[in-house]
Amino acid sequence: MRDSSLPPHDWPELLPGWVWLCGAGPGDPGLLTLHALNALRQADVVVYDALVEPSILDWAPRAEHLYAGKRGGKPSARQRDISLKLVDLARDGKRVLRLKGGDPFVFGRGGEEAQTLIQHGVGVRIIPGISAGIGGLAYAGIPVTHRDVNQSVTFVTGHDQSGDTPGSLNWKAIAEGAQVLVIYMGMKHVDQIATALLDAGRPAEEPAAVVTEATTPRQRVLETTLGRMSADIAAAELAPPAILCIGRSVLMRQVLDWQGLLAGQPPRDLDPLGRGRPAEVS
Repeated sequence: MRDSSLPPHDWPELLPGWVWLCGAGPGDPGLLTLHALNALRQADVVVYDALVEPSILDWAPRAEHLYAGKRGGKPSARQRDISLKLVDLARDGKRVLRLKGGDPFVFGRGGEEAQTLIQHGVGVRIIPGISAGIGGLAYAGIPVTHRDVNQSVTFVTGHDQSGDTPGSLNWKAIAEGAQVLVIYMGMKHVDQIATALLDAGRPAEEPAAVVTEATTPRQRVLETTLGRMSADIAAAELAPPAILCIGRSVLMRQVLDWQGLLAGQPPRDLDPLGRGRPAEVS
């Protein structure tokens, strides 16, 4: 049952017995893709996670909404149970939309869920979404790449399957090779992460930023340094979900804080990197 309210296009049809794994973006409903909206309008069941902005579900008024969120330190469904629930719903002939915050294949366990579905003979379609590590930082006025700053960016997760800091990561290599480092789900272990980077030679005065509840009306942005990041997070009483960014691109927020500009705040520095400041015009 295709959505006739969308512009003319050969929109795919969500068929009974299929599961579409869809990224809901970092929070702002306007960051959904048109394929995501098409899926929401067709679904019989939407299985959504904890990072999906609630108002997005309003675009699926005819669907049953099933919460399957996973948040650190809180009672959560097991991943295996979520995956098998998707299988059961598909086998019941439902049009199933699995809605995940950000992008389902970027630290979102979408690959695990898709693998389980395919192993059980369930048809799958993947709909990418805007990842918080890109879209969330953009809303904070922090470009993950800027040709005067970096030619690479490294994305890592702040915890592994056990909930601990990933032991498989070579923090020394990351510290030496990552021009700009973006860390997902790093708030719980921020002290250990910062210590590992500092011990590996990363400078304590390196610019850093923390963006919580990115792209939502509740967004908060902390500008700090790698050496002060842990203490400043505690002092500001910030809480997850959050994206951490470490690197000189954080300085670009001084001129690119577009939300602040919309609110009438002037840029703090037109050339935060200090590369050839323009002459003043009176």
